[in-house]
This record gives sequence, structure tokens and C-alpha cells, in this order.
Amino acid sequence: MRLGELIKTGTQEGKEKHVPVIERVSCEECGKDAVKITVGKEVPHPNTIEHHIKWIMLFGVKDGRAVHIATFDLGPTYGAPTVTADVELDGISELIAVEYCNLHGLWESSLKL
Repeated sequence: MRLGELIKTGTQEGKEKHVPVIERVSCEECGKDAVKITVGKEVPHPNTIEHHIKWIMLFGVKDGRAVHIATFDLGPTYGAPTVTADVELDGISELIAVEYCNLHGLWESSLKL
């Protein structure tokens, strides 16, 4: 089995709480581009010790290959799984976010730029 076969993309049950939502935002403090990722934007994720988002990873696609941008370690936590990264987007054609829920596994989404 390949890891990619285990990643859920939003056609499965529970997508409202698990698919990471990627937004391109402006960083007011630094005056640059930023990327905001929210897990559970439609329906809040529970975020308890028993059921939480453990981590979120952000990748970019540059010249047809994946480049790692950031990793956020989150859990267990009672806070909302929302993270923001200042990002240099020159040459990046797409953003990909992957998150891990301790009960429901890996979920992914992408945003073409």
C-alpha cells in the first residue's frame, strides 16, 4: 500500500470537520503574502484530548515538484486548528495542505494560485 492511498480528500464522511481550507491572506505585520489553513472551517473539529488534529503540513508546487513550506504541531489541544505561515509565493503554482486527525487519519486539499 502507498501512503497516498490513505489520504482522504473530501469525498468521505466527515469532510466538513477534516479537509484543510487554504486561504491566501495578507500579513499586515510583515507586508508579505501569508497562507492561512483552517481545519473545521465549515463544522468545528472537536479538539479534545481524545479527538484532535495532531499536525498540519504545508507544501508548495514549484517547477512541477513539491517543496516543503511549513509544519505545525498542534495536538492534543483545545484550541482551533488554524495556522498561518508567511510565505514567499514566487514560482509557487499550487499550495497543498495535509493534516492528521488522531481518529480519522490523513486529509488533504489544494489551492491553485
